[in-house]
Amino acid sequence: MKTTELPRWASGFVLPVLNLLSALLVAALVIHLLGESPVESLQILVNSAVINPEGLSYTLFYASTFVFTGLAVSVAMKAGLFNIGAEGQMYLGGLGLTLAMLSFDATLSPWLLIPLGMLGSAVFGAAWAFLPGYLQARRGSHVVVTTIMFNFIAANLMNWLIVGFLIPEGDQNPASRTFTEAAAMPRLFDWFPALGDTPLNISFLLAIVALVIYGVVMSRSPWGYKLQATGLNQHAAHYAGVRISRMIIVAMLISGALAGLAAVNSIMGSTHYLSLNFPAGAGFVGIAIALMGRQNPVGIFLSAVLFGALIQGGFDLSLEKPNIPQETFIFIQGLIILFCGAMENLYAPAVLKLINPSTKARKKG
Repeated sequence: MKTTELPRWASGFVLPVLNLLSALLVAALVIHLLGESPVESLQILVNSAVINPEGLSYTLFYASTFVFTGLAVSVAMKAGLFNIGAEGQMYLGGLGLTLAMLSFDATLSPWLLIPLGMLGSAVFGAAWAFLPGYLQARRGSHVVVTTIMFNFIAANLMNWLIVGFLIPEGDQNPASRTFTEAAAMPRLFDWFPALGDTPLNISFLLAIVALVIYGVVMSRSPWGYKLQATGLNQHAAHYAGVRISRMIIVAMLISGALAGLAAVNSIMGSTHYLSLNFPAGAGFVGIAIALMGRQNPVGIFLSAVLFGALIQGGFDLSLEKPNIPQETFIFIQGLIILFCGAMENLYAPAVLKLINPSTKARKKG
């Protein structure tokens, strides 16, 4: 090991834990300033989001969506791309899913309808990510700029489509009609009643499958090696025979498809209709999950569960502690992004000195 580099276990586990603890300490200070006990608040949050079976079910329900958006951002990051457009891609994925449901939910069986909806969400999400990927690969337009702009375009496009075409006649709610029961994802409550009557559905199992596939492809397949080589050094990857432009476009297509699939849990697993702003920031949470999880499947899963717990526990905590508004947990999410993203290497020098004390001695010598 080089004296200036941390081992994988330290960079992949120790640093994220230290960054998370730092964010939680700042959050505890804020809760204290709001006049509440941080310890008592943490107990309420953990009990509501993890210990209580029904609360845990809701935590895993939110985590199911976050796994897909986290994977979407992670795949792009592996290629050296910062896809900030998962929010818009999830939005368009919901449109593709909805069009499939509105067209066939009265005629097809669930065995055909649900895969068709998933295919529609993946195709529309990938299509929305294609142009930013193409512009990055062929024209040099930075993917960060284009994906940010595509989020705004997606929001306005969906507003126009939902309000202008999808609202049932005479209905005031800005949403499509409710799908038939054939379009509902099977709930885990039907198999495990102890989880409570919650919207947790088989999307959670699909998220686990997606994590396994992602881990195998990235660590065991030639394509995953080429993808990571592209992200680490495009020039070296080019001389090794990797077609950089094609790799960038394919990576963005897969990233967009995964973001689109995040809509399955939210729509087919819960609301059963397309509504305005249904992603509710899940695409941006995916950025935090990818950063905190270090693009590792286990890290992505744990980060998704953490953010799911913050949403579920934060809602109940704000009810029990009126002095702590629900917006506080958006602030906590921002702190996690700050420490795990922009300040991810804050503790790296100190950890390196603890692991390899000779580094400091050599510098003095």
